[in-house]
Amino acid sequence: MNPFIERLKPEQGPAPLGTFLMSASPLVAEAMGCSGFEWAIIDAEHAPIDVADVAHLLQAIGNTAMLPVVRAPWNEPVVVKRLLDAGAPTLLFPFIQNADDARSAVAATRYPPEGIRGMAGLSRASRFGARPNHFRTANASIGVVVQIETPQAVEQLEAIAGVPGVDALFVGPTDLSGGMGLYGDASHARVREVVADVARRCKALGKPVGTLAPTTQAALQCADQGFDFVVLSSDLGMMLAQARAAKAEWDKQLGGGDAVSGRPVRAPG
Repeated sequence: MNPFIERLKPEQGPAPLGTFLMSASPLVAEAMGCSGFEWAIIDAEHAPIDVADVAHLLQAIGNTAMLPVVRAPWNEPVVVKRLLDAGAPTLLFPFIQNADDARSAVAATRYPPEGIRGMAGLSRASRFGARPNHFRTANASIGVVVQIETPQAVEQLEAIAGVPGVDALFVGPTDLSGGMGLYGDASHARVREVVADVARRCKALGKPVGTLAPTTQAALQCADQGFDFVVLSSDLGMMLAQARAAKAEWDKQLGGGDAVSGRPVRAPG
């Protein structure tokens, strides 16, 4: 059983809200877990987070009730093996284009004969050899979420979702916008239409689907559209939003100048 995948079942309550962890800081990760988020994505694709960082972030999150998902940098078996050995319970695979990609992702998370994951007896995943029957039970406990982030993947949605071992799908609206020629405009009506269509099709398939939202209001709209899980911004995004708002208020009150010298405030460099 995988706790995150179990949480996505309708009887477990409304869509859980998560966030991205991009700061690479175990302290920040632990603080986010203490803030009440139900789950989080450790982003090893777009953040400076390596395998050792993943282990440290998982240790920090383990002190909270927040459920971790690790986004792999790529659908590559050696990378996947190392993330799993570091203790990742659920993996998010980027840029899954078709059923073959999805099958490769699942195979990388399974020990033989179901897959190709290499065996290590003293990994963190096995509690350093203390977990009974680890090799026999691990396959059933690993969660696999595949990311749909191109028009080609949207076309292949049903085939991807039908691959045994794919537990859930995740729509990446920013990359999807790029593939549609609307670079970075994830809020464009055409992009939102495709995202909503993916939610409808996944609902018809009975397959959990999630997505990214920049604001709480947008996250609520995603839940209303039928998304089963939503990720809100990131630790860096929320920190920077608050920092920029505070600095803007400071500048507004001081007329844009430094409180001590009265000189205009300038960026370093």
